[in-house]
Amino acid sequence: MPEDTIDHIDFNELNKKAISKPLISHIYTADPSAHVFNGKIYIYPSHDIDAGEAFDDLGSHFAMEDYHVISMDSITSEAVDNGTALHVNDVPWAEKQLWAPDAQEKDGKYYLFFPAKAYDGIFKIGVAISSSPTGPFIAQPEPIKGSFSIDPAVFKDDDGSYFIYFGGLWGGQLQRWRTGEFNAAQPDSPTAFLPENNEPALLPIVAKLTDDLLEFAETPKQLEILDEEGNLLVAGDNDRRFFEASWMHKYNGKYYFSYSTGDTHFICYAIGDNPYGPFTYKGKILEPVVGWTSHHSICEVDKKWYLFYHDSSLSKGVTHLRSVKVAEITYNEDGTIVPLKPYLD
Repeated sequence: MPEDTIDHIDFNELNKKAISKPLISHIYTADPSAHVFNGKIYIYPSHDIDAGEAFDDLGSHFAMEDYHVISMDSITSEAVDNGTALHVNDVPWAEKQLWAPDAQEKDGKYYLFFPAKAYDGIFKIGVAISSSPTGPFIAQPEPIKGSFSIDPAVFKDDDGSYFIYFGGLWGGQLQRWRTGEFNAAQPDSPTAFLPENNEPALLPIVAKLTDDLLEFAETPKQLEILDEEGNLLVAGDNDRRFFEASWMHKYNGKYYFSYSTGDTHFICYAIGDNPYGPFTYKGKILEPVVGWTSHHSICEVDKKWYLFYHDSSLSKGVTHLRSVKVAEITYNEDGTIVPLKPYLD
């Protein structure tokens, strides 16, 4: 539900119609990455703070500076904010904008993967480590070598391999890397260097991680998203093409890559046979929410599947003050996902 419609919304009524309520309300949280570790649910969101920045398409108003970890004993239990897990001041290479993170576990250690703008104004992806899923996390002194853009999501496959997915358009800078090097021209333009509408859309990036989860084990590559005829989605296909918010999960032996379409506000998904793809577009998971952004994760809890997402209903439509929510998703017999409407009619 784009920002230009919020002036006509009765938020008291909207919140009554919402299919789920904010998990916590004392702070604003967004971009939830949910996992089950040791039988407990842990959610790794970004932390929205009203820093007074003006709205722009570069995302300057998303001035997040730290991360909190939310935990839940079960899907119906009270959500607990475990306090600050990592602050930008404790990341040597990062200047600002700790945007959407993710986390993973290996051999009893917990790894927080996060994007941030370095002092040169370029987004990179860092890693921080803790002995606890709630932190505090200690950041590595440098970002992942060769990393760029935003929205890291780390998927653990059944064989113990870990893959990182990332990338985001506009303020996420993915379009500035089309030549393999950062294009710093037209710094105030979020849409410079985008493909033409009839050209293939920009694609998310995937790379296998090293055994210590601290570096890329290979040169990152594009993850192809195809239409039903096997052609790459084009840049003008705004209702289906990738914009940001990569996520990977596995269901009945198939790989599900889900993502946000950004300026059209859908969460969509595509299905493939391996972590690298190609992936074939299958449909929408979530219709637009209140607020400009949509960002999610999908997690299995006690043999049911849940979509963790956010909206701006608690802040009455303020784009950069969002709240994390959760709703159950179900699958059809053919493996497709039954789409959700975030608010009842």
